[in-house]
Amino acid sequence: MSITPFTMHERLLPASPNWYSSRCSDTNDKGILAFGAKNTIYLVDVTASSSTVVGELVGHRERVSGFSFCQHPGQSHNCASTSDDGTVKFWDTNEKVLVKEHKTHQNTITALHWSPGEKNLVVSGDEKGIVVCYQYNTGESQSFFPEPRNIFCLSCSPHNWHYLLAIRNMFRSPNRHIYIPTFVHRPGKTTNGMTEGKEKGCYLASGSKDQTIRIWSTLKGKGVMTMKLPFLKRRGTGVDPAVKERLWLTVHWPKGKPTQVVSSCFGGELILWDLTKGGKQKWSLLGASSEGQNHSRIVFNMSSVCVQDNRELLLSTSMDREIKCWDLSSLDCCWTLPTLGGFVYTLAFSPVGTGCLALGVGDGMIRVWSTLSIQNKYDTKTFWQGIKSKVTALSWHPTKEGSLAFGTDDGKVGLYCVVSRPPQVSSTYHKKTVYTLAWGPPVPPLSFGGTGDRLSYSLYSCAGEGIILQHDPWKLAGEATDIDRVIKDTNSIKHKLSPHTDLSWKPDGKVVAIGNEDGSVEVYQAPTLKLLCTIQQHHKIINVLRWHHDHSSLPELQYLLASGSSNALVYVHDLRTVIETPPEIPVVMTEAYRSLAGHTAKITGLAWSPHHDGRLVTVCYDGTAQVWDVQKEEGLCNYRGHRGRLLCVQWSPVDPDLVWTGADDFTVQEWAVSKQEFTKPPKSKNVFLFLAKKTFDQVKAKLKAKKKKKATGKGGARAEESLSLIGDGNKGGASPAPGERPSDNEEEEEESETTSISSVTGSTAVMSNLLLHSVCLNPVISFNCICHIQSLNNDNVTLKKRKPRSMLPLSTSMDHRPREDLQQDCLNLATVRHSEDHIQLGLFADRDALYRMFQEEEEGHVEAGHYESAVYLRLWKGDIAGALQVATEKGELSDHLLSVAPMAGYQVWLKTVEVYVKQLCLQEQFLKAASHLLSINKVYEAIDLLKSHQLYREAIALAKARLQPDDPVLKKLYTTWAAVLEKDGHLSTAAKCYLAVDSSFDAAKVIAKKNDPVSLKTAASLARIAGESDLSYSLSLRCAKDLASSQDWLGAQQLLSTHESLLAHRLHYCTIELLTVSLTGTDIVTWTCSSIHPWSAPCKNQDGFLATLRAVWERGFAVSPSNPEILKALHQQLKAIENPQTTPNVPMKQLLIQLSLDLTLGAVSWLLGDWGAALEKLLQGVARGNEAGHFLLMSETCRLLFPQEHKKMVDPSDEKALAAARSLEAFVCYQDLYHMWWSLSTNTAGAQRDMTNGLHSASENHINGLDGHITDTPNGDGMGWCVSAQNGDVKMGVCVNACQVLLSEPHATCQATQRAIAKIQQRLASMVHQHSQTQETKASHGEGQTEKPTSAQGSTPTDSQESTDAGQGYSIFILIVSLDIRVNCLDYKDNCNNLLLDKYPYPDVLECCLVLLYLSKSSDLVPDHLKNEAVALIRKYGTSSLRKAAQRFLS
Repeated sequence: MSITPFTMHERLLPASPNWYSSRCSDTNDKGILAFGAKNTIYLVDVTASSSTVVGELVGHRERVSGFSFCQHPGQSHNCASTSDDGTVKFWDTNEKVLVKEHKTHQNTITALHWSPGEKNLVVSGDEKGIVVCYQYNTGESQSFFPEPRNIFCLSCSPHNWHYLLAIRNMFRSPNRHIYIPTFVHRPGKTTNGMTEGKEKGCYLASGSKDQTIRIWSTLKGKGVMTMKLPFLKRRGTGVDPAVKERLWLTVHWPKGKPTQVVSSCFGGELILWDLTKGGKQKWSLLGASSEGQNHSRIVFNMSSVCVQDNRELLLSTSMDREIKCWDLSSLDCCWTLPTLGGFVYTLAFSPVGTGCLALGVGDGMIRVWSTLSIQNKYDTKTFWQGIKSKVTALSWHPTKEGSLAFGTDDGKVGLYCVVSRPPQVSSTYHKKTVYTLAWGPPVPPLSFGGTGDRLSYSLYSCAGEGIILQHDPWKLAGEATDIDRVIKDTNSIKHKLSPHTDLSWKPDGKVVAIGNEDGSVEVYQAPTLKLLCTIQQHHKIINVLRWHHDHSSLPELQYLLASGSSNALVYVHDLRTVIETPPEIPVVMTEAYRSLAGHTAKITGLAWSPHHDGRLVTVCYDGTAQVWDVQKEEGLCNYRGHRGRLLCVQWSPVDPDLVWTGADDFTVQEWAVSKQEFTKPPKSKNVFLFLAKKTFDQVKAKLKAKKKKKATGKGGARAEESLSLIGDGNKGGASPAPGERPSDNEEEEEESETTSISSVTGSTAVMSNLLLHSVCLNPVISFNCICHIQSLNNDNVTLKKRKPRSMLPLSTSMDHRPREDLQQDCLNLATVRHSEDHIQLGLFADRDALYRMFQEEEEGHVEAGHYESAVYLRLWKGDIAGALQVATEKGELSDHLLSVAPMAGYQVWLKTVEVYVKQLCLQEQFLKAASHLLSINKVYEAIDLLKSHQLYREAIALAKARLQPDDPVLKKLYTTWAAVLEKDGHLSTAAKCYLAVDSSFDAAKVIAKKNDPVSLKTAASLARIAGESDLSYSLSLRCAKDLASSQDWLGAQQLLSTHESLLAHRLHYCTIELLTVSLTGTDIVTWTCSSIHPWSAPCKNQDGFLATLRAVWERGFAVSPSNPEILKALHQQLKAIENPQTTPNVPMKQLLIQLSLDLTLGAVSWLLGDWGAALEKLLQGVARGNEAGHFLLMSETCRLLFPQEHKKMVDPSDEKALAAARSLEAFVCYQDLYHMWWSLSTNTAGAQRDMTNGLHSASENHINGLDGHITDTPNGDGMGWCVSAQNGDVKMGVCVNACQVLLSEPHATCQATQRAIAKIQQRLASMVHQHSQTQETKASHGEGQTEKPTSAQGSTPTDSQESTDAGQGYSIFILIVSLDIRVNCLDYKDNCNNLLLDKYPYPDVLECCLVLLYLSKSSDLVPDHLKNEAVALIRKYGTSSLRKAAQRFLS
């Protein structure tokens, strides 16, 4: 619901203004003309010399029925429009956007006017008689209902804003309808019966179908003047009664001329009435100065505007689809803007008349546009005689000026001379829509004698039935010839040719390319039409073919052939080799020279640029035109100015930057390649869905509504006219007068619709025509729609049966000779009964004569192609074998012939069946062919036939019905079909095939390929049922992982419970679920669980997470310390699960899975009584949060594992357990240290910022807000530490003293050594890399100097010695670095072996020192000995950056 600014095009022919509306166009004081066309409003900038389309307002869903500007100063950019969709929309033409709308009306709106007296009042009326007054500024509306009659037109008084005239169809007589009323400003004098003087009233003019114009006085309340329309003679004839019947009398009162009124007349003439005069001087005819200025059909709307030089211009719209501008001073036509009333199917530039562009439009007219005209840039001539249907194909004669061939959707082919009329029409009609016309050299059997064009060109037409006809342009009355006969004879082709869809002659006339319905393109050599090659590239119907022009700077480009089809791809093939060296046997090409991909719908048009080499423009159903550089296979620009599907394209013959396109939005647009914003087509499918079924449903609903109305002319909206969806067409229903144009409706409604439609038969005729455009553009239309229409016709129309063809045409024709000859035959029969010279008498002579007559008739049938009749004649003679032979040779075998074949013998019948099977296969009747093979007991051949044509289901059914269950053919069928189904993605059916051959393993694998939880669960169950335990195990585990990933814990546990061997994984998933639920509500788990177990509530056990986990295991999984064997097996299975090293970028869900596995292993070790192993796994789990840089996770893990004072017994002799316990204690103190610092610091953000440069990377992601502390609990059991996470006031000094464990000098030494080793290794790697680059550079430099003279080598020091010295220096350096690494490694091992420091992770000691020092700033509770110890460790082992962060403490 916005405007489409036409900034992309240069010139445009818009759609035709809608018909039969009282006010569907208007002008404002800015010189903008707006008119409704279909469901769009076009804006035209008007001057006295020209017009320019400047935009369009798009938003209505149905036909625009009214339009009006606000005429108040400063508000003329505001306008209103109504539509059959029941809405009134308000627009801003400056910003070109929709401002507001209202839907007060419940019925079809028929009239609209913006009050010229009140700037905020907009009045509208509908077909039920309801008038709505809408306030534009406030949005308030008021409705009133004077009378229940259709409001035909509305007009507000310009003087008294509260005066409103609403015209209704009040008279039952069809000759009394009032069409257009108009008010006038108050005149200041008395004129010819119009007395105003000092009175305050105003006058009103109205036009009616009674052929009169009346002037009314609002003061007197009655008419004061009546004017009768004059009978004007046009083209030497009087006014036809049918023209009077279709009269639409519109009147307009110019603003600056209070004594003058303009009205329309019978045939489109415009008359200026002078109200001050009488008699014949009362009126003047506009455009009388020269012929052809007036409209040729009735006028619907008029409006006037004053331009800059104070000239008042009148603008009129008419049924002849032209908008004319008149100068009311001179009464001459200033300019004409042609408009289009249908799809633009074809464009063609004349090769002789430069700049003459022919347009084939769906409104039944041809327009020839002189695009190079300087005086009038829309100089257009219209041709309509002899057409009477949509123009779908055009082609100019290559050399004869003004000779234009046309084709229509009803199969007509004609020839227009645009200089002289009328056209010549070929006597041979196509059965369907003409797709293409082309001029080319004649082919047999046409033979032209003489000189000139007679020896040069024939006219070729290709239509929807799939044939190409050759027409003699000099003898169009003669019969056209089908070129398929020449193709078959020249190339010895016996089979039926594929239906043709397009053809294109090479510019030099040597070869012709023909596109087919099956997607193939065939190239033939003229004039014999010998087949040179077949292009098998497209897989859908060929829509368009185009040869490259032959004046290229690169001669090889003239052999390029571009083709477009319905598969959205454009292929370009290079046929130079085939054309220059014709092969003896036709070549099949399957590879394209260039492929142009980017469009998203069917290709409808191509055009090579005549100014460039290898530049192509393509148009498509996606609504865009694309310019390609074919050599580079890249797009240059993409034009998106149309609002519909593009149907045709032409490159300007004079300007290399201009392209012309036509579309089904009823417009032709000229645009510049260099001004386009886009370079490629849009990726989405911008397909405009004008489908046949949709059209059929719309028309069916409309006809149903019309039937309910029982349109008899009383109270109807438009009497004999009934508005359609689009709203313009000949609604009058009368036949055109002699010399008149036929009815030319909109594209969607080509047939006249009248209120006298009284039968379904007439309705179906309209529906059939409405579907015609779909047939024209796409021959493969909805079969159901066609069948439905046909059934309606069959039910209501009784057609005369066609007489069957005679079996004896030759002898029958002899009976139609003159009477004297027939009487002579009687004499001959009486005298010579055995004469061989009179075959017509064979029926009356002996059997031999009859047989001779049969022989002659049979030859005639064969020559005429009536093979069925020839077969019947042989059957009548009793020659069954001969009849079968004829049918076999001609491919005309039938079930009837097959039924009589056994009468000729078993072998004949057997051979006949085999031949019939081949014939059926060619006709693609494979099921029937297989059934006939069964009749001769060829079961395997029948199965193979079905299989070879992808009919696997039928082949399997036949094999199971006729073969043994263990036959290998059946198994092969199942496996082959399964492979095809698997490839196509039909996995369930493929699994059924594998199950049918007892291949359960493959069936489960196929179902699992979908890789979603449902498929994996099904596959696992299938494998379990089939006994494939290993496969079921793996699939169940995969499915459980997916369910766990989606937080479906119930589903995961339920699936794992089907396998006892997956108990370890069940315990692992139980731990994950408990951990996830316990962490819900923190910043760690931000997702929600789809399903959880009742036991997975947050941990509330005072003994901690491990105690809760143990209780759940005992209750839900029967795992307890009383079953040590089971625990050991579970421990081994859990250890076998891969648990990779944690990295900083690991996702949180994956991190929780790894952490849960550590906790599960720790819990199992705990249940086994192995405290040391349990502590190792718990430590590993706690350390994972630190390694991942997730401090909050590490802190929450400590909270869950150690909720209160909880002592762990550790054997003092177990060094590993003690080392793990120390590391675990350190991590607990590490996170508590941070919590104490953040809780005590008065400036937390500042404290964190101060130590940003000195902290370890793992500390940069810590989260504020958690409180924890360490309590020093007396330990008499060998374990001197305990963790507490409870809140409350405690002695902070005691907690700080517990942090003594973090200041471990042995760990600081090991960590410093690790950093030193890493630094040396990094340096060594850098030196090795640098050295390798140096060696490569020297090697390349040496290769470049190998060609220098030998004498030059002795003049400088040898390079080998330098390289040797450099190599020795490098080796010495490497040796020193290696020794340094070894020394550091030995020191590291010595320091770590005693305390097992390298096995267990430990917090960064120097980081803890720095945090402790900063903590001392916030609290006096940090003992001096801890501060001194921290300072000493930093001085001894700290790096430069760390010393810098602790500089204030070190000084």
